[in-house]
Formats: sequence, structure tokens, C-alpha cells
Amino acid sequence: MFTGIITGVGRIAAVHDLGSSFSHGKRLVIEAPAGYLDDVGLGDSIALNGACMTVTTFDAKGGEFTVDVSAESLARTAGLDRPGPINLEKALRANDRLGGHIVSGHVDGIGVVSTMAEIGESWDLRIRAPRELARFLAYKGSITVNGVSLTVNRVLDSADSCEVWINLIPHTVQNTALGSLVAGTPVNLEIDLIARYVERMLATDPQLPTKALT
Repeated sequence: MFTGIITGVGRIAAVHDLGSSFSHGKRLVIEAPAGYLDDVGLGDSIALNGACMTVTTFDAKGGEFTVDVSAESLARTAGLDRPGPINLEKALRANDRLGGHIVSGHVDGIGVVSTMAEIGESWDLRIRAPRELARFLAYKGSITVNGVSLTVNRVLDSADSCEVWINLIPHTVQNTALGSLVAGTPVNLEIDLIARYVERMLATDPQLPTKALT
């Protein structure tokens, strides 16, 4: 479980094949900020651009760790198959502040940046999300973009997609990897967890019998 508040910007330094076929995944070598791995252990969860991954090896002194990403995860995420900057967030502890919103680290779809433009002191970020995610996106609702908890300022539906407008303050641009986004960049999207359960409840027939818990 995460909050969407990025705790460090790292870099995918190397990508290694775990096999020779398309059914094999990749091993990523991640360079983390100084001191970032001091409280990390083997098997810990760290979100990479919003995708929850398991630490398989780490070198706290050298500031590097590795994760193994399955072919399925690679097919359903963006930005995990090549070197470059990446947003990092360690898993939420029970006594941590919930500064963003409840984030599971499970990517629901891949969006595409349609606009990334500086306006005044802020940045106008617009993303075309898959049409199937449209019902989960609402004005002033929450969305996770590459692991960052953000507020939706506007939603525009179309026949084949849904465009969300987001305002990025300078702090967010300077302290996450979102500053490197340009039009055409694919991004990982996670919908609000509460919206997911509301949709399920509304879609379920209330007349269906429920089995008592024992």
C-alpha cells in the first residue's frame, strides 16, 4: 500500500533480460538517491512509477537495488523497460502520514500525455486515459500518474478516450520525474481505490443472496 507521495527520484541504470523469449521478464537495476536504501530490506515493496515491485537485491552503500519485472507487468505498464528517471515510493507504514490518497501500486491502464506546458508558475498536464477508465475519473477526484497522487481539475469525455486536466505545482515538477514528460509520453495510471469499490457495488445486483461469513 502506498500514498502517491514520491519519496525519491531514482534512475533505471540497466535492464537485463531474464530469458530469450517474449514470455520472459526483465531485471532492472535501479540507482536510488543517497541514503534511500538505509532502511530497506530484501523482499520490501517499492513502487516504480506507480507499479509495486519487490526488492530482490540491494546495496545500501552503493545506492543500487534490483527488481524482477514479469512479462505481464511489462505489457501493462510504461517506462519500466528502458533506462531513465523513475519515481520511487516505499511501502506505507501503519504510523505514516497519508499525505496523498490510498494507492495500491497496481496500474489500471496506460495513458498518453497530450499536453505538458508551463503556465505562469505551474504546469498544465493533460492526459488521454483509456475510455474504460472514464467512469472512475471525476472533477476534484484523485488519480495516480506514474506513482504521483494528483487532483483532477477537469474531465473531457470523447468517443474513444477520456482526457484529464491536472495542475502541477513547481514542487511536484522539481521533486518527481514528471518534469521529464512531453506530449506523446505514455504514463502509468491508477484510479482511486474508493471509486473502484463504488463501481463494483453499483454493478452488483442487490437481490443476489450473500453467503454468511463463518
